[in-house]
Amino acid sequence: MMFKWEDLQEATGASLLKNNIEKDISFSISTDTRTIKSGDIYLPLKGASFDGENFIDKALENGAIGYFTTGDKVFENAQIVFQVPNTTEAYLNIAKFYREKINPKTVAITGSSGKTTTKEIVYSVLSQKFKTQKTFSNHNNEIGFCQTVLGMDSDTEALIVEMGMRGLGEIELISTHLEPDFAIITNVGTAHIGRLGSQDNIAIAKCEIASGLKQNGTFIAHNQDIIKKHIKFDGEKIYFSINDVEILQKAPSYSKFKYKNNIYELNVEGDYNIENSLAAIELGIKLGLSYDEIKKGLASYKPIEKRWEVEEINGLKFINDSYNANPESMKASVKTFIELYDNPVVILGDMGELGENEKLYHKQVGEYLGKLPKKVKYIIVGNLAKEIGKELEISGNSVHYCSSNEDASCYILDNLNNGYTIFLKASRAMKFEEILENIKRGICKL
Repeated sequence: MMFKWEDLQEATGASLLKNNIEKDISFSISTDTRTIKSGDIYLPLKGASFDGENFIDKALENGAIGYFTTGDKVFENAQIVFQVPNTTEAYLNIAKFYREKINPKTVAITGSSGKTTTKEIVYSVLSQKFKTQKTFSNHNNEIGFCQTVLGMDSDTEALIVEMGMRGLGEIELISTHLEPDFAIITNVGTAHIGRLGSQDNIAIAKCEIASGLKQNGTFIAHNQDIIKKHIKFDGEKIYFSINDVEILQKAPSYSKFKYKNNIYELNVEGDYNIENSLAAIELGIKLGLSYDEIKKGLASYKPIEKRWEVEEINGLKFINDSYNANPESMKASVKTFIELYDNPVVILGDMGELGENEKLYHKQVGEYLGKLPKKVKYIIVGNLAKEIGKELEISGNSVHYCSSNEDASCYILDNLNNGYTIFLKASRAMKFEEILENIKRGICKL
């Protein structure tokens, strides 16, 4: 995307401290001095431990034609200098300006779990009919929002923005700058309850997604009472649930189901993935996609890295679902895995950000898994995960405790053979990818 200086001033309300730019010259915005190109405008961002304004001189040395600042310092080698009260707010307003200029159909997605998967499924469906831009990976904060919007080509027809949150007000900030036509909440669970304090507060934070939702837009959400309790939107609402589905077939890497008299297929397992896909179906219908387009879009979806990632290493089959974990996603994914695979082994680790009741939430996961009819072998890594293991032992499952990822790797190498399929689930902080790397090397460090 290219901007004239008048566009940037209009979008941000900036004061001009200096302007030697000739008319009709356009330039791009850059927030990173390491990748800045000649002729760019540098927009320095600030965080808890960094201040991009300290690198304005570096940006100019690397080819920037000008910059934004919250101060009043004017460098001689700058041709244009914009002064704003807050550079992050300026970035958001530039993104909003560009989004209004391109004017695609806009979709906002959030949820305690499944939001990235749902975003990818929605993208797969909408891409059958529209030129579509989506949030990259899980870059779902306000900076990721700006990068997503400003990454749109001028002929983009649909824009999908994933919205994460670590506190109240974060989703509202993004939603009011996106002004979505459609807003999706996959579910409200206990992820981040340590930060928000209660599930009601989580629901309030998630429901902020409707803050910018257009009044003639549509709100699409999991059929949960806690969402209905807290949503503040008077327009059209559509609720979905796995209870509305007839599941026709389950198999590894495959699901077939009927929803509203139509049959769909996914090349991924799990009732929760079927449920995530319902949001995409409802959205596709609202946007005028045909049944065949929606069906093809669902069938084209492929999981992204560390989300049910199947890999064979030295004769052992692994399913890595360790990008993140909360009580709801751990229960659902483990249940799906042990239902579908012979000789399953489950490696479980700590779940983070669960607050003062973190031990209780881990215990409840163990109680739930212990009630499943199939008894399996579990490998437990982490102090909190021991609470899961204790409950699994009570229910008659085989449990082995490991002190570290290296310890788990050694146990696998010494005790398991290619007759097993091994499932990994934990919060990202557990770094379970280390287990796979150790297995690839075939070396036990202990």
